Amino acid sequence: MELSNRQEQIIEIVKENGPITGENIAEQLNLTRATLRPDLAILTMAGFLEARPRVGYFYTGKTGTELLTEKIKKYKVYEYQSVPIVVKEDASVYDAISTMFLEDVGTLFVVDQHSVLTGVLSRKDLLRASIGNQDLDAIPVHIIMTRMPNITVCYRNDLLIDAAKKLIDKQIDGLPVLKESEKGFEIVGRITKTTITKVFVELITDKRL
Repeated sequence: MELSNRQEQIIEIVKENGPITGENIAEQLNLTRATLRPDLAILTMAGFLEARPRVGYFYTGKTGTELLTEKIKKYKVYEYQSVPIVVKEDASVYDAISTMFLEDVGTLFVVDQHSVLTGVLSRKDLLRASIGNQDLDAIPVHIIMTRMPNITVCYRNDLLIDAAKKLIDKQIDGLPVLKESEKGFEIVGRITKTTITKVFVELITDKRL
């Protein structure tokens, strides 16, 4: 995050004089405590300063990059997962291609009648099946899909950074987010490269997209 000149001044005052009360910081800047309250709140929430009751403000000693890294490492998958785009096992390849086009996604997740994940379809899978003179309406997707357990997955409480590493390591577009149930592993969401890009932009702009 980009700090204002006044916020930079506050940090320098706390560095040199901490622990220091809000009233004393305001006094050094010739401002009222009320005027400084929003700046102190921002610096504390962002992690630059630490506030202790009846003691005052301390400088944490952390750089903006360190604070950003700490923030990223706390994000969980469930906070950013989106709705998964699924097809049933008996859907035709033609229907899967239509769904992928209409939903504008790079990965489709295949489920059984209980919404349990059984497979994944990529653009390459569907393109491969389309080559030749085959009747795409007659080929069910379960014939061409990648099956469990050969699917890279993540879970709701996984760290988002770990999900991002899986996307990079496996060179895939998306991960299914799973929840274990009596019937098996139900798909409850998805994490994609677009998800990770949005998080990156949100961090830089400090604004939820």
